[in-house]
Amino acid sequence: MEDREPLLRAQGVTKAFPGALALDGVDFTLRRGEVHALLGENGAGKSTLVKCLTGAYRRDGGDILLDGRPIDPRDTQAAQELGIGTVYQEVNLLENLTVAENLLLGRQPRRMGLVSPGATRAAAREMLAGYGLDIDVGRTLGSYPVAIRQVVAIARAVSLSGKVLILDEPTASLDAREVEMLFGVIEGLRARGLGIVFISHFLDQVFRICDRVTVLRNGRLVGARDTRGLDRVGLVNMMLGRELSEETRAHGRTDGPQGAPALTFRGFGRAGRIAPVDLEIRRGEVVGVAGLLGSGRTELAETIFGVTPHDSGAAEAGGSRLSLASPRAAVAAGFGFCPEDRKTDALVGDLTIRENIVLALQARRGWARPVPRREQAALAEEYIARLDIRTTDAEKPAGQLSGGNQQKVILARWLATNPRFLILDEPTRGIDVGAHAEIIRLIEELCAAGMSLLVISSELDELVSYSHRVMVLRDRAQVAALEGAGITVESIVSAIAAPEPEGAPA
Repeated sequence: MEDREPLLRAQGVTKAFPGALALDGVDFTLRRGEVHALLGENGAGKSTLVKCLTGAYRRDGGDILLDGRPIDPRDTQAAQELGIGTVYQEVNLLENLTVAENLLLGRQPRRMGLVSPGATRAAAREMLAGYGLDIDVGRTLGSYPVAIRQVVAIARAVSLSGKVLILDEPTASLDAREVEMLFGVIEGLRARGLGIVFISHFLDQVFRICDRVTVLRNGRLVGARDTRGLDRVGLVNMMLGRELSEETRAHGRTDGPQGAPALTFRGFGRAGRIAPVDLEIRRGEVVGVAGLLGSGRTELAETIFGVTPHDSGAAEAGGSRLSLASPRAAVAAGFGFCPEDRKTDALVGDLTIRENIVLALQARRGWARPVPRREQAALAEEYIARLDIRTTDAEKPAGQLSGGNQQKVILARWLATNPRFLILDEPTRGIDVGAHAEIIRLIEELCAAGMSLLVISSELDELVSYSHRVMVLRDRAQVAALEGAGITVESIVSAIAAPEPEGAPA
């Protein structure tokens, strides 16, 4: 494969957005007849690179070559005409139209100037026969399962493009049987000489179907490797990074609190989002959650907080059963949740710092009992000082703060409710070094004050430094539980990278 002429090549591709360099001189090479995995965590640059390749974004620097010739697609249609097609996890077709109409939309056979439904169906059947699919093409696309819709989307993309096919999380919503069907289609396309970019968070599938992998991290190229003979632990380390700081502990905390659990979750889960987990958390304990992108970290947090209510198991506090059917119920139970995407899911940028801080407290009291303005001001000033939120005053719009100070405002919002249990999803992502250290210090202070915390982080060295226990997730299920001195970066990576047991569902 090393001797093949590259089909698609990106050289030194750069893309900047206001305040962020999304791609920093990234190289990527795709050969004919290969399936090439593009891997990386959130913010690695995968989506930005794909959008530059497909014309959805205009790159700021670098070159893209197809068949050895420079190209500069101005939009996705231009990329399709050049031969580059994309199929996303959420199939971008018209489910109210028939399969045949979706396959040939805009290109239907005509007779005497009019579209011929019969000829359209015949052409669609012939097209799908090449994928081993024999279905009624006259039925609406939406009447078929996701896997069939994926194959139809692939068939359309290949017919429009025919050189490069980009598959973005194609198996995320498929069961084991459907994955097998899709892999059969991919194998057939590889045999036909297409170059296929495969974006997935399922490492077992990557090792099974892909010839090579390219890993991005923080907008930079980490490396490209052949999957044959590639060490799984090494691949996970490439994705997560191993910039060890001198201050971090070599292992997790061994001073864990004793006594009865403050919170207990038994068989707690949500079908299709997170498999049932067992979890106990004591007062003053930090339980870390580790796993790659798509492992179920955020799904676990959202299920516990009632964003997507659990449909199995139960939660208890002090022997009493808790109702966690909604975020309102979770707040009433003394829970707080700082989500990963603070700008979209937490911060109200147009409201002032004061208004953002009192939001959760006001919601818990109910809008019939407004928090007095004097109390609002006092709370805002208290937490601005306590968390060192850098602002001229509490009436400044929260959206004007830096990322680290926005994160502190969201933490202040929940601390103002005096929660018994706080969930932090990627609390240090996208903030500067100084704010990063302050957030870590705050986690340790809250723990020392007796609060129970569930902290999700892809920064493994950081997670090791403050966790008493660590839950490791993979493919939306718990695969390991580590404690005390058994919590190391190496043990977490090994649990993440362990191959799927024989006979396990794909």
